[in-house]
Amino acid sequence: MSHMTSALPAELDRIARLQHDAFTCQQALLAGLAPDAIESRVRRGTWRRLYYGVYTDVAGTLDRETRLWAAVLYAGQDAVLSHETAAELHHLIDGRSRLIHLAVPATRKVTAVTGIRVHRLARVYDPPDAHRDPPHTTIEDTVLDLIDTAPTLADAIGWLTSAFGRDLTSEIRLRSAMSSRVKIRWRARVLDILACGESGDHSVLEYRYTRDVERPHGLPEPDRQVPFRLPNGRIGRRDRIYTKYRLVVELDGRLAHPPEKKWHDQKRDRAAIVAGYLPVRCGWSDVDVTPCATAAEISAILQGRGWQGSIRPCSPSCTAAIVP
Repeated sequence: MSHMTSALPAELDRIARLQHDAFTCQQALLAGLAPDAIESRVRRGTWRRLYYGVYTDVAGTLDRETRLWAAVLYAGQDAVLSHETAAELHHLIDGRSRLIHLAVPATRKVTAVTGIRVHRLARVYDPPDAHRDPPHTTIEDTVLDLIDTAPTLADAIGWLTSAFGRDLTSEIRLRSAMSSRVKIRWRARVLDILACGESGDHSVLEYRYTRDVERPHGLPEPDRQVPFRLPNGRIGRRDRIYTKYRLVVELDGRLAHPPEKKWHDQKRDRAAIVAGYLPVRCGWSDVDVTPCATAAEISAILQGRGWQGSIRPCSPSCTAAIVP
């Protein structure tokens, strides 16, 4: 990225540097430039128009930050980056959002342009501060916004548990953010997930195992996300350990299994066996499609290892009491 040959007026240069080289027509006017001088710079190519009323004096490829700042400036007063773009800035997702997502107050209307999606929201965001450059929603607002626009509950859970898994927020902070919202999609489910999160459910599959397999069928309460040491000295975590019955349940939510992950899983299983535990793996179909049958299998294994309890059906049509 390189600047064009004409220097910006001192005041405009100071502002542009704070905004990663993007600035508005209004800012240029306030810095002392006449409208004709602005148009002349655009015609000569010393300034580039990024959006209507938004410019840069940078030649060549623009930094991501410059493009994001330009979008915020185009959207105007109280605009902040939000949804997938805020997720990008918080490292909730890997890579860049396909569209630049912006949130503005519901009372404002922003003309649509290619590459930008504007969300008009009837609430006031926590104002951006010096630590959010370019301006974007907090991680808590970002997660809750993404939940509101998620196509399915599973997608919504994915955003929430990803934020937990990447240590970006906490249950307390998310509950606080939720309390300030009159409406939120799937509120009861989200609160349930937060309760699970407090006890270690950091993936969609873990949440579903607790909700659909473990609790409704009366299985004993396991320890969650238990640290353990691999033979190579690294510290890993077991998804579920029924310590008294020496049973480890690993929940595998991957849709694809690269060869290196297969060998890693086998090492984890061997380490469990060496430590005197029986490792059992459950995938999406076990938890999502046949939760009752999975509960029956886990129950039978636990009973074979000394559990004196008995499984209970989760509904009149439940088949969990019928061990395969």
